[in-house]
Amino acid sequence: MCTAEATASLLQVEENFSACLARIDALILKPLLQAEPSDQKGKENFKLLLLLNDRFQALWNLTEENYRILKQKCSTSESFCIQDIYIVWKGDLFLSLYIQYFVTFANYVVVHGFEHATKSKSEAWKHHKTVLKQFLTDFTSETSMSLALYTVLHKPIRDHIEQYILLLTKLKEVLKEGTEKDVVTTAIKEYVKLESFISQVLDEACFTKSLWKSLGYKFTDMLCVPERRLLEDSKNLPISASTNRSDRILLFDDVLVLIQGNSFQSFDLKLVWLDENCREKSAPGMYVLRIITPEETFFLSAKDPQMKAVWQWKLNQAVRQALNGKRDFPLWGKTGEGTEPPSCRFFTYVFRLEGKFKSASYEGEWRWGKPHGKGTLKWRDGRNHVGDFKEGLEHGFGICLVPRRSEDRYDCYKCHWYEGKMRGYGICEYGNDMVYKGYFKDNVRQGFGILENLSAEHPFKYTGQWENDKKNGYGVWEDKDRGERYIGTWLDDHKHGQGIVVTQSGVCYQRTFHADKMVGSGILLLEDDSVYEGNFTEDLTFVGKGKLSFANGFILEGTFTNKSGQGLQTHGILNTSNEQLDDRITKAQLGLEEFPVEKRWKGIYDQFLEFIHSGCKEETEESFTGFHIQTSKELRKSQEYLFCQRGTEDVSWKIEDILEELVQHQGLESLQSYLEKALKSSLHPLGKLLKALMIAFQATYSGIGANRHLLTMAQEEVKYYAKKIWEFYQGLLHLALEQKGQLPAKCVDGDTSDQKACSVVLPLILPCFYPELFMLYMLYHEREDDLYCQGIVDLSLFPDIKLLEFLDVQKHLWPLKDLTLTTNQRRSLIKDKCFLSATECLQKLITTVDPREKLVILQKTYEEIESTVSRVVEKDYKLPMDDLLPLLMYVVSRAKIQHLGAEIHLIRDLMDPTNEGGLYDFLLTALESCYEHIQRMRLHQRENCQVPHSS
Repeated sequence: MCTAEATASLLQVEENFSACLARIDALILKPLLQAEPSDQKGKENFKLLLLLNDRFQALWNLTEENYRILKQKCSTSESFCIQDIYIVWKGDLFLSLYIQYFVTFANYVVVHGFEHATKSKSEAWKHHKTVLKQFLTDFTSETSMSLALYTVLHKPIRDHIEQYILLLTKLKEVLKEGTEKDVVTTAIKEYVKLESFISQVLDEACFTKSLWKSLGYKFTDMLCVPERRLLEDSKNLPISASTNRSDRILLFDDVLVLIQGNSFQSFDLKLVWLDENCREKSAPGMYVLRIITPEETFFLSAKDPQMKAVWQWKLNQAVRQALNGKRDFPLWGKTGEGTEPPSCRFFTYVFRLEGKFKSASYEGEWRWGKPHGKGTLKWRDGRNHVGDFKEGLEHGFGICLVPRRSEDRYDCYKCHWYEGKMRGYGICEYGNDMVYKGYFKDNVRQGFGILENLSAEHPFKYTGQWENDKKNGYGVWEDKDRGERYIGTWLDDHKHGQGIVVTQSGVCYQRTFHADKMVGSGILLLEDDSVYEGNFTEDLTFVGKGKLSFANGFILEGTFTNKSGQGLQTHGILNTSNEQLDDRITKAQLGLEEFPVEKRWKGIYDQFLEFIHSGCKEETEESFTGFHIQTSKELRKSQEYLFCQRGTEDVSWKIEDILEELVQHQGLESLQSYLEKALKSSLHPLGKLLKALMIAFQATYSGIGANRHLLTMAQEEVKYYAKKIWEFYQGLLHLALEQKGQLPAKCVDGDTSDQKACSVVLPLILPCFYPELFMLYMLYHEREDDLYCQGIVDLSLFPDIKLLEFLDVQKHLWPLKDLTLTTNQRRSLIKDKCFLSATECLQKLITTVDPREKLVILQKTYEEIESTVSRVVEKDYKLPMDDLLPLLMYVVSRAKIQHLGAEIHLIRDLMDPTNEGGLYDFLLTALESCYEHIQRMRLHQRENCQVPHSS
């Protein structure tokens, strides 16, 4: 058969088939559609009949279209090719329409559609019955009207597909090897599959229809759905469920049903997992399959391995097809063999049984019957949880909304979870305008955290330790209404133990507290430099025995009372022998013994230590070290960073790369460069630790906390930060080397951990704390700096020559050549020209925060002075101390550096201990001598002015 003959044969086949479809339409479908039923069941079946008619019309239209195209081609052309055979090159369209028709036809069969239709009582149907019977005898010998209708509406169409296959097979036999033959071969395979599919669809429909007949109305009403198909029945292929929980097991294409007496349980196949390798002990001679569902696990037992294998295969294929949302084509062909459904799935389920998820709807990822992966839980009471799950419990990062009963508001927890409970870092935005940012454990606040009330009525902020959901341990409380800050210890949400209170007005006191009440005596440091030691009330009124030291040095010691309307009264002794107040009192440093530095902020260090001890697992990094995140937006970004594909710029901060890189940067220069980058990064664990420490430091010493009596506390805290960061670096390095099977190198230069922290880490972290720390230094040295500044103002009035002479600089060292004159200018009046390069160099002291760099600037200033002197005397000149001090004092007076005392003491306190006794130490001592000398000059001037006045 050539292509032309095949085309002619196909034309004849399509013509005959079209005529057959026309007769079926006229004599069966149209009369059936005219007999619309009035009962509910009949109406539901009638909708299916309407849909079946639509599918029939689509088939008929396709056949007509194919017939017209072929006829036109035959009348206009004598040459034909494969593309002219519509059923080949439009095969997908043909297959699709035939599949749709037979699936709808099978749905109609399942619900006994033909039986209901033939029982119609409409007049039109009664009149048509005689004609219809005559027509049906041409197709089938069935005497039952319903069976005859069933046959007529599928047999001619199935026969037509066989004709397609026969025609294409003959065409294939005459075609030569090549593309056309391959196309025809593929088309034949698809039509053969279609034939198999139709046969299986009709078999399943009849099998299911028989089931609905055998079951009682109760089961049928609840289980019978037109699209549902019975795949296996334990009555046909015996298998039983564990613990005698069912009389009959039915496997449908969408659910597994266990029937027990008059009740049944159904399990959605999308949430059924089959474990054929279960180790459950079974009765002798029984072969077991474990069925896992979201809330129940049970076993199916077969008496021989073949039965188990069939049920196992059918269950697996049914689950897989249910998950795909469509049946295989054909239904049980080779395409389904050997493929198991995935263990990880995405689905929605409402929990029914008792438990923490009862009545909650879960939408998300599942694994072996449990929420696993990302998902959303919603309860009827308004609770919501969106996040990560592991083996049925919240695990990883999640956002939980909890409605407040008395208000139309929610508490929002954005937190890390561990085995169903909050654990690790999180942010909770409460419905009452409070926000907590900190660590949780077992669903309560535990460890370091910040609680802030953002409402306008009572704004406050607590930064510190929590235990069992309450403020416990060391913490800082800022009461924005009262304008004061409490720094001290807490017990069960109350100030308890030693505490320091700093007020906005500058008053500062230290007391012992018991359940928020002050007890015992304390020390009260007033803003006018007066100091009171004794008992006092909350409104700072002196009561009982006490000692008041005034700023002028007088001391009043006795008993204080404060009677209504009479003001403060005292009985005691006033000592006026002291000329001035002792610095040890006016500059008293609080909190050093009461709050040892190693016991402050333990909650921050504990989290990082636990992270290292856990092996620095990437999935736990944000849980342990997340405190660098302070807003919900940052928290979301952080999670996106953890779970997204990262760009090359971020690769070095993945934890495995961090550990790898640590090993490569152990040399001093390389290490300093690496640590500088790490500490600046919010993605590196050390950078995260630094950010958390900055938050704690600012909460204590910024704003209201800027009080000179806290300087030593702050200074030793910064040094301790450096020590802890160095320890954590060592911990990370030790872990990195351990993972490589190496041992950490022994320290060969003799430096202790404290020395390394001070020399390597402290200069790197100091800029982060410098604003608050330097403010404390300025306040502490305020009086000295005021005297110094007044002295500088006095010295700035001198021209250069007069100042050099006043400071006793030897004349042969004066750089007179630098005093360039202009017209009408006298040398004796020129200012700010001598030692200009050294002056400009010293002025750079305030441009850096690093004590090392400040010392280098001081050294360069010394070198500039020496260079200028060498130029003047025209030979290399090493300045002795007697010459250096006057020259340095000249440069200091011309540099006019504000807060020089604060600068000097910050350098002295925070410089590398290895510089002690060296050149840097010598130069710093020289600068300090100049500073003190300028103060004394001003004091002498003030005294000289006061003596004549007093006399």
